[in-house]
Formats: sequence, C-alpha cells, structure tokens
Amino acid sequence: MLDTIRWKSYLLSIGFAVLATPGLAEQRVSDVDAEVRSLLTQTIAQADSFLDKYDAEVWLVDMSGRLERFVTNPKERLQILRQVHRLASAHEIQPSLVLAVMEVESHFDRFAVSRVGAQGVMQVMPFWKNEIGRPEDNLTDIETNITYGVTILKHYLDRENGRWPEALARYNGSYGSYRYSIKVMDAWQSRWK
Repeated sequence: MLDTIRWKSYLLSIGFAVLATPGLAEQRVSDVDAEVRSLLTQTIAQADSFLDKYDAEVWLVDMSGRLERFVTNPKERLQILRQVHRLASAHEIQPSLVLAVMEVESHFDRFAVSRVGAQGVMQVMPFWKNEIGRPEDNLTDIETNITYGVTILKHYLDRENGRWPEALARYNGSYGSYRYSIKVMDAWQSRWK
C-alpha cells in the first residue's frame, strides 16, 4: 500500500513538472499515438481485477512500456497484460511473476513451440487439453494459453507450499534443477518487479 502511495505521489509530481514547463505538456500529448491512447483507455475501462481505475492505469502504462520490447503490437500487448493481471490476481499470484515466466518461456511469442511440443506464451504442453477434456482448445490463443499456464503454475505453487523455486522447476518439467527457476527469478528482479 505504501509503495502505491509513493508511486501515485511520484506520478503527480512528474505531471506537475510537465505542466509547469511551457510547451512540454502540449508536446507530450501530441507525441502520444491516438490509437494507443484509445486502446489504453479501453483496456483500463475493461480491467476488472484492479482495486480502482487509477491503479489499472498506473500498472498497465508501466508494464506496457516494459513489455514493448517483446511485443510491438499495442493491442496484443494490452491484451496480454489485462489477461495476466486478471488471471494471476484470481489465483493469488503476483502478475509480475507470471510475466517473468512468459519472458523466459517464450519471449511473449504466442506462436512459440518448444522442441518438446510446448506451445504459446506460457509454453503449455498440449496433453493438458486432453487431460481436462478440451482437445479443441487453441494454445496459441493468448487468453487460453494464459488461463492454462496460470492455473498450472498455481497448482504447482500449492503443491510446493508456495516455494517458488520448486514450483517453477515443476512447471518447467525440470524438478531437481534450479537453472530454470533462477532464470525466471532473474527476469522478475531485473524487468518485472
């Protein structure tokens, strides 16, 4: 909560500094792509997993900037972020950790296929579709893939009593080795936390 208050104060101070600088506010507004602004406004309005719209705006703008190097399409970027936040929050997982998993697994490539057949942004193994009786599901669909991935990750977190290194190793199929877990935690610390 204290971090949120500090973040809001910081954003307000930046906003006042921009407004106090002649011509800078107008320049910033004109620099913003109208399509991106519209998409962001729509995404914030549809973001139902946040406590309030201001929190949605702060998180989505911040994470969208971080994600842009991986996903250049603003619509896809905001779709990923909204789904990650909604599903991670519902499963009581930090959304930033899910983003770190996605970076390590696929670099956010929805069409990624691993050498063992895992698919999509969270590299879900296709056998899960048959396990739950939904063989028609498309794992390259962003929402479907994130739904599977976050649910599986939560299962392993519960199984490992909240111990992230073990849960991540199970998610990756490398239980007993911490190389994958270290990669995810490094990505989380350096880019998503």
